[in-house]
Amino acid sequence: MRTVELLLDETAEQVVREAWRRLADAGLPSQARHRSPTNSPHVTLAACPELTAPIRWELAEVAATLPLPVRCTGVVRFERPTSVLAWALDLDSALAGLHRRVWEAVVSDSPPETLNPLHEPGRWAPHITLGRTRRAGAFADRRIPDLLPAPPLSIRLTILRSYDTRTGTLEVLQPRP
Repeated sequence: MRTVELLLDETAEQVVREAWRRLADAGLPSQARHRSPTNSPHVTLAACPELTAPIRWELAEVAATLPLPVRCTGVVRFERPTSVLAWALDLDSALAGLHRRVWEAVVSDSPPETLNPLHEPGRWAPHITLGRTRRAGAFADRRIPDLLPAPPLSIRLTILRSYDTRTGTLEVLQPRP
């Protein structure tokens, strides 16, 4: 699979990494435990089997709209097949529009059964993952948010990239010249 992700500005990235460190220091699941050099704070927009030429064409247009300012709205927890602790982002019209363009690009040239329905517009919840685990209820303790630094109120989403889960490689998706 190929993810389509947005990277954060340097200041916001450092605050997220501090949150990762604090969770790890407290013995909680944390993204800090992923030692891969490709691991960095990001917002996942979609995933698809491959970035075909038509998908890449559309994503180049999306990349040209960056940077995009967004607001962080605080801590959120998800219980899907995995437990996730994250900072939620405000889904304003600009972020919703950018996400919709990415979704339409991947839908346009991917088998529908390969797409994650949680990435569909209307279901997608923009967030920055702080920790995740297969252990249900791992983040249920109400004191966990007190361990974290204050979330960055304002974040700039600066770079569109793709991660290849098969090869473990990253690719920055550039605007067309």
